[in-house]
Amino acid sequence: MNDSTHSALNKTNRRILRELQQDGRVSNVDLAARVGISESPCFRRVRQLEADGLITGYSAHLDQRKIGLPVTAYVQVTIDKHDEQIRSAFLRQVYAEEHIVECHAMTGASDYLLKVVAQSIDHFSELSMNGILRWPGVQNIESQFSLNAIKVNGALPLVAPG
Repeated sequence: MNDSTHSALNKTNRRILRELQQDGRVSNVDLAARVGISESPCFRRVRQLEADGLITGYSAHLDQRKIGLPVTAYVQVTIDKHDEQIRSAFLRQVYAEEHIVECHAMTGASDYLLKVVAQSIDHFSELSMNGILRWPGVQNIESQFSLNAIKVNGALPLVAPG
């Protein structure tokens, strides 16, 4: 975060961001009341936070089980060659697979950590055995399954600059 963006996180803006993380559909009238400022400055502040890239979008959180994706697996991926061509090919595959909902480059023994959602264990097996393991450059994968999601979609902490 650059200095100008960090300085934009004054107390009022942090309060706006906290409220929007809890309810991204809150009206400007209600948001202004919750934050303790009038509606016009609240609207301008939200637009500026969007323009500065602190607010990157708004979305609905879906119940994974109710939409037929009760299985969550975390997959550690090890790549056999570390060159740009292999990395690019791997990332293209990641972006193309809609059941991979997160991908993180990692430190340690594995290169990437994928969060994969699936309809069943059999579906996950198909995604991993006939998909991920066959991608160019993938040497090994290790999977762990989530038994129960304890905390999801947690709000990011907003600390005062300093």
